[in-house]
Amino acid sequence: MFKVILVTSGKGGTGKTSVTANVAAALAQKGHKTLVIDSDVGLRNLDIVLGMSDLVVFSFADVALSVVSLEQAAAKHHELENLYLLTAPIELPELDENKIADIITQSKNLGFEYVIIDSPAGLGDEVKLFACVSTQAIVVTMPDTASVRGAERVARLLEQENIMRIRIVVNRVRPSLIRQGIMGNIDDIMDEIGLPLLGIVPEDENVISYGSNGRCLICKKSGASTAFCNIAQRIDGVRLPIMRI
Repeated sequence: MFKVILVTSGKGGTGKTSVTANVAAALAQKGHKTLVIDSDVGLRNLDIVLGMSDLVVFSFADVALSVVSLEQAAAKHHELENLYLLTAPIELPELDENKIADIITQSKNLGFEYVIIDSPAGLGDEVKLFACVSTQAIVVTMPDTASVRGAERVARLLEQENIMRIRIVVNRVRPSLIRQGIMGNIDDIMDEIGLPLLGIVPEDENVISYGSNGRCLICKKSGASTAFCNIAQRIDGVRLPIMRI
């Protein structure tokens, strides 16, 4: 089943791009042809996390404006044969929903099973532009109060865009801080944001070290890599219990 999933957050620094990159990599590793689109105009870094900075030439704007086709623009990952990246432009040209929808149509025609969109944090134009073509959304939050408040606000925006399936990922979870009451517990976060839980990801220094060097984290056994693979399986329809950390 063809799915277009928007990954967003209410504020920066929640690890949204790491979630996008690693969940997409896990889906590709499972054999699903997966396209990741970086829609964070001017602040793109998905190519760095995926180790693909030397491979990207064209942006989603080039495809939307028919400068090149998606087949020409999508860069193939050097290790995962089912993973492709379409990067963001430096500046956002004037685009409408129809031009973005054409990218999605091309991706479906090329046999992609998943399109994962890494959107900017907050409530910017890019979020609304890509929300129009998304069938699902993931809101990434950390357990701190500011992140949760931002996640609640962006969740209401996505609901206004009529995205029917929206779930949350609680990232960089540190159980010791939750036990001390410094960060909220998972049930309280779900209640405040008002969305079901897709997964939790423990704090893991491997996320930073692997992402900074453009290495594939899911190839390493760690708490975060296990969590990302579990999230990918749930997206793919597999029923799994939430990991205990």
